[in-house]
Amino acid sequence: FDGYTYASIVLGNGQEWMAENLRTNSYANGDPIPNITDDTQWQNLTTGAWSHYNNDSQYENPYGKLYNWFTVADTRNVCPTGWHVPSDAEWNNLIGYIDPSFSSTSDGTQSTIAGGKMKSTGTLYWNSPNTGATNESGFSGLPDGFRDFNVGFLQIGEYGYWWSSTDAGSEYAWFRHLYY
Repeated sequence: FDGYTYASIVLGNGQEWMAENLRTNSYANGDPIPNITDDTQWQNLTTGAWSHYNNDSQYENPYGKLYNWFTVADTRNVCPTGWHVPSDAEWNNLIGYIDPSFSSTSDGTQSTIAGGKMKSTGTLYWNSPNTGATNESGFSGLPDGFRDFNVGFLQIGEYGYWWSSTDAGSEYAWFRHLYY
């Protein structure tokens, strides 16, 4: 899609997940997604956009691009045809499969067991100590950080963030993160 071939994993419960972050410049229908580098412009957006971490293309491989919520919510679909950004329920299914003791009705905390099984191993990308990382699931999560509306770019090497398609208000959605 858009010049890229993405690796995926198929879990024992039949779920298929991409095993790397998106790097696309366009929606599934071919419409371009603008690259916004200016912090003030990014902060005031009401439409889809992407950026590289620190506006530096060296981060695209292996981390992919950073997309705002408007890109995820757009009906043109940021994912390749046949793929979609997972819902909060789909994330819970993934986590519950990897960690059968996980309960999505808990106090809002997530599973450190599933988190470790979803993270790439070592400290090439993750800051030390990269606690619990085994990548047993094959998800290969990397710490791409994020772009905050007010502060700029934060937490590469510390956190990896992934959107869900389930909104949590007009400008946000539920998401998942992995921590070093």
